[in-house]
Amino acid sequence: MKNYKPKNRLSAKSYIDGVLAGDRVILSRAITIIESNLESDKVLAKEIVQEILPSSGKSIRIGITGVPGVGKSTFIEVFGLHLVKLGHKVAILSIDPTSQRTKGSILGDKTRMEELAILQEAYIRPSASGDTLGGVANKTGETMLLCEAAGYDVILIETVGVGQSETAVHGMTDFFLLLMLAGAGDELQGIKKGIMEMADMVVINKADGDNITMSKLAKRQYQNALHIFPLAESGWSPEVSTASAIKNIGISHIWDVILKYKKLVDENGYFLKNRDHQQIKWMYNNINEELKHMFYNSKDIKTKLSVLEKDIVSSEISPVKAAQQIIDTFKKSFK
Repeated sequence: MKNYKPKNRLSAKSYIDGVLAGDRVILSRAITIIESNLESDKVLAKEIVQEILPSSGKSIRIGITGVPGVGKSTFIEVFGLHLVKLGHKVAILSIDPTSQRTKGSILGDKTRMEELAILQEAYIRPSASGDTLGGVANKTGETMLLCEAAGYDVILIETVGVGQSETAVHGMTDFFLLLMLAGAGDELQGIKKGIMEMADMVVINKADGDNITMSKLAKRQYQNALHIFPLAESGWSPEVSTASAIKNIGISHIWDVILKYKKLVDENGYFLKNRDHQQIKWMYNNINEELKHMFYNSKDIKTKLSVLEKDIVSSEISPVKAAQQIIDTFKKSFK
């Protein structure tokens, strides 16, 4: 299976030309190659990404995360429709480190985003399933580059999983948007400090009907909380606003804030500095993933691990010593 080559693969040039021409079918097929674990596809993927690189990077990348039940799918659809009406082409991607088990909820989101999904100016793509968050993030990053090369000038990357996925999304985007709810108990208890520190904007969604008063209170609470954090390196002070995606209230204001942020970071040089930092970090992520792949696919390592697992369970060896033996075995393979 390792050297298996699918028959339906096109030449690298065909994928590259199709992506650059904005062909959605070819774009989808190229992304499938990016997500593939076949060795032949990995070689093809590297060639495609390398060749489209000069045509990528011309978008604004927005990370979107939120607590469960915040109405993320509805928000993304309404926000996406607003951007399309303004003349933008929007790609929606996801980071889901749990997708091997859950298959990822964006597949359901795509069927719920019915109005946005049928538009030629919008492209919705589920995350690739992966063993590690780093692997999923790398593939989503490459997918993002392909979408940019295909002419999508706004990339929305949402977190589907929980935990470290927010950090992964923050690490590949220009602007990080945190969606929250009002009236769910103590608002400030429901979100990690680390995620609050990453946010460039906090939006209290579902601010309509009987929830307006609670949303205004939550807005003040978040504004007070954000003032505690030191000023970000970007020089930007995070903003808090209320919105109702279902009623289409406050959506245009969110885009105005993003544009205000973009103007600031363009002028002070942070935008390009952050992009450069992300590119270098991406290289290290790829090194880590390649080493991990090489390590666990080594025949010697597989054999040694199966023995040591039994020895650990029978208390014949400590996990620490077993780990050292594994590393020593790996080192010998390079001598």
